[in-house]
Parts: sequence; C-alpha cells; structure tokens
Amino acid sequence: MSHNHSHGHSHDHSATKNIATAFFLNLFFAIIELFGGLFTNSVAILSDAVHDFGDALSLGVAWYLQKVSVKKGDNRFSYGYKRFSLLGSIFISVVLVVGSVFIVTESVKRLASPQETDATGMVILAILGIIVNGAAVLRLKKGTSLNEKAVMIHLMEDVLGWVAVLIGGILMHFWNATFIDPLLSILITIWVLYNVYKNLTSTIAIMLQQVPEGVDLEALKKEFATIENAHSLHDLHVWSLDGESHIMSVHLVMQENVTRDQVQQAKQRLKELANNKGIGHVTVEVEFIDEASRCKYYQDPC
Repeated sequence: MSHNHSHGHSHDHSATKNIATAFFLNLFFAIIELFGGLFTNSVAILSDAVHDFGDALSLGVAWYLQKVSVKKGDNRFSYGYKRFSLLGSIFISVVLVVGSVFIVTESVKRLASPQETDATGMVILAILGIIVNGAAVLRLKKGTSLNEKAVMIHLMEDVLGWVAVLIGGILMHFWNATFIDPLLSILITIWVLYNVYKNLTSTIAIMLQQVPEGVDLEALKKEFATIENAHSLHDLHVWSLDGESHIMSVHLVMQENVTRDQVQQAKQRLKELANNKGIGHVTVEVEFIDEASRCKYYQDPC
C-alpha cells in the first residue's frame, strides 16, 4: 500500500512541476507579446497577448489548485476544495471576455482606418511563439493527469494560432495588405470567445450538478440490475465536483432473506461498476423490499 501512495505522490509532484513550467513560459512570452505587439503596431499580436495572459492566469490557477487538490475535506468544505477550480474558470472567462471586447473594438477601427504594421516583427514573434508554446506542449505531453492533458490541448491551440499569425505576417511582408492584421485579430478573438463559451457552459453545467459527460444513467441502471441478490434501486444521482471527480449516491434494494455477506458483496459490485465509469466516490443506502415499500407508499423516513 505504501508503494502505491508513494507512486501517486510522485505523479502529483510531476503534474505540479509540469504545469508550473508551462505557467512561467506562458507568462514570460505574454509579456514579450505585449511589448512586441506595441512595437510592431499589430492588433493581431496584441489580441494574442491578451489571450496568453488569460492562459497564464488559467495555468496559474491550475498550478495552485494542483497543489491544494490533495487537501482533504474539513469542517468548512466536507467534499474538499476541488470545486474552487470552477470559480477560477469563471474569473478567467470574465478576464478574457473583457480583453476580447477591447481587441475587437480596436480591430474594427483598424479595418476602417488601416495602419502600417511591422510584418517582419510579426514573423519573428510568431516563430518565437511557436517555439515557446511548443516547448510547453512537449513538457505537458509527458504528463498523465487530466489537468495536464487539458492544459496541453489549450496550449496546442495557441501554437496553431501563432501559425496563423506567421502566415499573415508573411503575406503582409510580400503584399501591402494592411487589412490582414486586424482581420487576423478578429478571427483570433472569435476563436477565444468560442472557447470561453464552451468553458463557461461546462462550468455552469457542473455547478448545476448535471450528470457528467460520458455517464449514461440508463446504462448504469441496467448494469446495476445484474447485481446478484439485488431486487431494485432508486434515487440514483450522479454529479461532478470539478469535471474530473465524480460522485454518486443510490438506494439499493435487496431481496428477502439475504445474508450480511451477500449485502456486502452487492455493495462492492455496485461500487466496482461505478468505478468502471469513472465515478470514484460512491455512497450506497441499503434497503430491503418491505422497507422500500413502506418508504414508497407511506413516505416514512428511510
């Protein structure tokens, strides 16, 4: 048992280190982008700077939460502190929306009154952006936690965004098409807002205790119906703390004349089936047929 604990602790430490590395790389480059965007007079780069500051903020939150996620529940938060990540997600989304509104407003002005931009500077910054974000992706690719994988996908999208800026910079270098820069900025901002919408939708769904994606309640009921010595079940509820840690509660009705060992086996089998679906925390209330009938027809406390 001690070996498994040490192995899990090692993974937690590795995940924290990987996310911390990605955070510092992203923050460092976001600062370079800010000055680079002002120097090249490029709203496309400025819009990506705003996006990268949002990314750095989300990485910082992910880093902090990765460190505190091992903290168990206490008298204030009996389920622990995992759900604080949802507050962080909402905060980051608001920051990105405010920044995006500013960038779109500036880009529309630039489309109406085009300004010269330093295309060569854009190309240099784009290459640097691909290298820095690519390094962060490679670092996180080694990780195994869902947190690391989610951050890696986010940074991979950043790499693709910089590829778009690189192509735009090259086009502007050979052709004096000043509209490309604000147009790129608007496209990048639309992509950012689309991702903000997806994140907020998922966050709100979790806060409203929606059944987690990938969990089919009807399929679960059918599997639970195969449990030996079980008669039926009711009040099945499944929700998620943070999108990764899922919780389930259920009332399991046992057949008549079952032994204590048979009840324990049924509970264990139910938990195994739930764990196979990614539900790690399971609470089972055991009832018997006569008890379940009394609760159903007379509303007696169970």
